[in-house]
Amino acid sequence: MKICVVGVGYVGLVTAGCLAGAGNNVVCVDNDIEKVAGLKNGVIPFYEPALTEIIKHNEKLGRLHFTTDLKFGVDNALIIFLAVGTPSGADGSADISAVLAVASDIGENLGDYRIIATKSTVPVGTYKKVTDIIKSKTQTPFDYVSNPEFLKEGAAVEDFMYPDRIIIGTNNPAVKEIMARLYGPFMRKRNRILFMEPASAEMTKYAANTMLATRISFMNEVSALCEKLGADVEQVRAGIGSDSRIGPAFLFPGVGFGGSCFPKDVRALIHTGSEHGVEMAIARSVERVNINAQERFAQRIKDYFAGRESKTVLAVWGLAFKAKTDDVRESPAIYCIKKFLDCRMKIKAYDPEAASGAAKALDGKIETFQNGYDALDNADALVIFTDWLQFRNPDFEVITSKLKKPVIFDGRNLYDPSYVRKQGIEYYSIGRAPVVP
Repeated sequence: MKICVVGVGYVGLVTAGCLAGAGNNVVCVDNDIEKVAGLKNGVIPFYEPALTEIIKHNEKLGRLHFTTDLKFGVDNALIIFLAVGTPSGADGSADISAVLAVASDIGENLGDYRIIATKSTVPVGTYKKVTDIIKSKTQTPFDYVSNPEFLKEGAAVEDFMYPDRIIIGTNNPAVKEIMARLYGPFMRKRNRILFMEPASAEMTKYAANTMLATRISFMNEVSALCEKLGADVEQVRAGIGSDSRIGPAFLFPGVGFGGSCFPKDVRALIHTGSEHGVEMAIARSVERVNINAQERFAQRIKDYFAGRESKTVLAVWGLAFKAKTDDVRESPAIYCIKKFLDCRMKIKAYDPEAASGAAKALDGKIETFQNGYDALDNADALVIFTDWLQFRNPDFEVITSKLKKPVIFDGRNLYDPSYVRKQGIEYYSIGRAPVVP
């Protein structure tokens, strides 16, 4: 099948690579000349496990092409995916100007029947706006499909290849058949395609992400209460996660969620509700609790070093909002580090993938290292923000020897407090009693 993907960010590039891997001929279109030139030379603009190999392999086989020419993409595809960004506006709404601009350009270049499928996360009702814009530009017939993505950064390729479900929002039986054929290679074990109205498909995306964010915020709120009552949130998590009605996923307490999806989508759902006179009280609480989790973690560290902030050096492990990505957008690490810098603390940081992006986000005010242990030299404490695998079983002897005083603030509950105590380390985690040897 011939496919065009407009936008080569996380969603677009993963979609293009995986569809090309299934034998389709895919044209990727983006207006960023440098990014397109880099992709033609095998330079992937972000880190995502397994993606580089997929892109290079399919480009070599001639199934994957990159261009800035939208008309070429439209002319050489049956299905055109819109995968451009929809960032938060100042009022919390999703900015869909890029989606609408691409829709207009497609309408002007539409010479034959095409299916326009939106991968971008867009507010309910966008399907009508896109349809109306294209209709205003052309008499050529087309169909619109809402096809939201459910890709986790750090596991996006796996999520695309082995999806929990594929949501297809269309009312046209012929389009349903075409889309089912497109996703057929990823449905070998069992069919997981759900067809629905376009509005329902758009709502499903926001509802899913807000539900997952709710689970995280709930556990973070419970963790705050555990600290006051002497309960262990990790034991509580295991207890409630063993209930089949609840399950264990997205119940890990921590320093808060970030990234390009959860914060933005929660805000957008709140804004959509406000526009239509529906108070999204739970979503508002989720957003507030997430900010509180970051504030509480940062304040704990500031309180510990109160009165000596300007003389404090913090070693930081983890800058990305989660492991297996270089994405620092709305990362709790960035949020908290800004608080530390504001009170004149010095930051020595390590992240296996996100160091350069974080340094840029923090205006070069942090020192970054190529090795996590090097960041520890003469630091007053180690602060952990990201649950990279390499942080989960470190050499505690090296940690204690390099820090001025063996103190760890763990924003991801990576370590067993009883074991850390035996290492002679002062240890502060989330929702658990402090360890003071």
